[in-house]
Amino acid sequence: MDKKFDPNLIRKEFPALCREVKEGVPLVYLDTTATSQKPKYVLDSLSHYYSYSNANVHRGIHTLAEEATAAYENARVSISNFINSPRSEQVIYTRNTTEAINLVANTWGRENFCRGDRVVMTEMEHHSNLVPWQMLAESIGMEIDIVPVDDRGLLDLMVYEKLLKKNPKAVCVTHMSNVLGTLNPIRSMADLAHEHGAVIIVDGAQSAPHMPIDVQELDVDFFAFSAHKMCGPTGIGVLYGRYELLSTMPPFLGGGDMIKRVELRRFDTNDLPYKFEAGTPAIGEAVGMGAAVEYLNEIGMENIWDHEQEIVAYAMDKLEEVPGVTIYGPEADKRGGVTAFTLDGVHPHDVSQILDADGIAVRAGHHCAMPLHTRYNLVATARASYYLYNTRKDIDKLIEGLYKVKKMFG
Repeated sequence: MDKKFDPNLIRKEFPALCREVKEGVPLVYLDTTATSQKPKYVLDSLSHYYSYSNANVHRGIHTLAEEATAAYENARVSISNFINSPRSEQVIYTRNTTEAINLVANTWGRENFCRGDRVVMTEMEHHSNLVPWQMLAESIGMEIDIVPVDDRGLLDLMVYEKLLKKNPKAVCVTHMSNVLGTLNPIRSMADLAHEHGAVIIVDGAQSAPHMPIDVQELDVDFFAFSAHKMCGPTGIGVLYGRYELLSTMPPFLGGGDMIKRVELRRFDTNDLPYKFEAGTPAIGEAVGMGAAVEYLNEIGMENIWDHEQEIVAYAMDKLEEVPGVTIYGPEADKRGGVTAFTLDGVHPHDVSQILDADGIAVRAGHHCAMPLHTRYNLVATARASYYLYNTRKDIDKLIEGLYKVKKMFG
């Protein structure tokens, strides 16, 4: 790891991490999988845009409009470089990962699926990569096949290969599970999908913030992720798509900016990426996302990934020492920085509430992955997740808090 990488210094750049949740109780933030905290660099970029360059984009020729357009499009280029997209036009701004996947389902999906066609999904998907395809299947009568998860939290790739022999039109898979932390072998899954003529759609919400992403190396057809999980603002996400696919897809929403020409009874769509960006976009949020990418690049995605691998290994070792704790998912070297767990005899919501009294923020619930919890016969789990600003001290506080929970529940 780069000697300059120091999470103790990094966390000082995040105002929220310097606060107390109540007097004398500092925040221990272990909920980045839900949303990350924001560094001052990103907050300043938002403040500067709204203070000095606030204007609509692509429509004005006055100074503020030109500044806003330049900032908006420069952010797109930064994001494109961040994922190694061949062209910045292949980076489509959306509200979030969910909207990006809905865009694919309701444009490419509706154009390409017919009754009886098949789509392959997995048992570990977030609802945002399940429900849009379920809605489409219900609408047009296509069939859904599911790749199961084994007891270790890994996909059954033998079943995956068998399902591909049914010639599905698409494969929808998460790069990294938001519950199990499982890192799926996307490149090999993409190769197999393409061999069988299927398009692969990847939910990258949990991978893009934490590890280097190269969409060309992964050879994916679509890749979706959100700014708010990677030090950026809420309300902005990205859909990357293969150029030839995006070019032939119909628009998702109609209105301003997504058109070249409008007559009373017809219209011509705009070029990429604007064909999919109807109306006034989230300009400030895009600027903030660009700043977040710059911030992460400065630290180094390899450094962030190496740090999280160390932290999650330490967390799993410590959690396994707590009597009654069960961790779900694979071993540390096969997962990202997240640990979902249960504590015997205590509901995860109670675990979270008691930890919160000591300033420790973890998530409790089904984490928008109800089928995955059903697979393990669980109603809910508690989930601690880690990022570039977390330290071993945070884990120690979590463990201390769990012993307090155990004591309170006897």
